[in-house]
Amino acid sequence: MQAGDPGLEKEAWISATLLEWGSCGKVAYVDGVAAGFVLYAPPLYVPRSVAFPTSPVSSDAVLLMTAHIIPEFSGGGLGRMLVQGVAKDLTRRGVRAIEAFGDLKWEQPGCMAPADYLLSVGFKTVRPHLRFPRLRLELKTAVSWREDVEVALERLLGSMSPERALRPV
Repeated sequence: MQAGDPGLEKEAWISATLLEWGSCGKVAYVDGVAAGFVLYAPPLYVPRSVAFPTSPVSSDAVLLMTAHIIPEFSGGGLGRMLVQGVAKDLTRRGVRAIEAFGDLKWEQPGCMAPADYLLSVGFKTVRPHLRFPRLRLELKTAVSWREDVEVALERLLGSMSPERALRPV
């Protein structure tokens, strides 16, 4: 059986998730250029997540599926800012935590986020694994980042506010 076009399949998934659940991603722009993104949804919308050896995702959490910062924009706090944007969105929806399957041997952009990135933005390992640990970010912790993130953004982007820098998908 031949697989369909991955771009069209992702577009269809995003459209269906938007209609049924709401916003499921964030894109960060710097000077009008897309600099990074994250995608997230409840595990129900990500049925393949049960295939990970450290699954299932906790019932009180939403799954952060992937995150990527374009290399020329890395190291400036955008990754933290994107996770903060997800945390803000999910806190408004009453979600208690974000979980993700990290990749300890990540080498290039793909469907997963590197575990070291997730750890650097505040996630903690809740189920270790040699390759795909499950990590968790309690949202009450993430919300306290706001001041640090705003200071970093001010330095990085000048007078642009975080709300204008993040656009929902």
